[in-house]
Amino acid sequence: MNRHVLLVEDEPNIVEAIRFLLTREGWQVDCHSDGSDAVEAVQNLKPDLLILDPMLPGRSGLDILRDLRALSEFENLPVLMLTARGQSRDRDMAERAGVSRFMTKPFSNVEVLTAVRDLVALAGRA
Repeated sequence: MNRHVLLVEDEPNIVEAIRFLLTREGWQVDCHSDGSDAVEAVQNLKPDLLILDPMLPGRSGLDILRDLRALSEFENLPVLMLTARGQSRDRDMAERAGVSRFMTKPFSNVEVLTAVRDLVALAGRA
């Protein structure tokens, strides 16, 4: 598996933090901030991992995830959802939409790296 991640996040500080963290670990990181065409971005870039914010301008991350899971090419794409809303209801909705891992903001660098490594390792065994 390659090391290419697409980060769909509209908060510039989070984008820069995650981009720095993953680039330093050897990942190619592409960033996208608009939900309205995020599915097309995934289709064009074909990342090995998607990091997705559920609250985006243009379209919700949950809708994006549902659309991706309906496409056979992306039904097994590892998706890490990073959200400021960590209530059990939000987690349940994300799990029903097909999220691979759910993480609340704020998060530590170690948490993100561990989640990314775990998701890629699991996908490699699938």
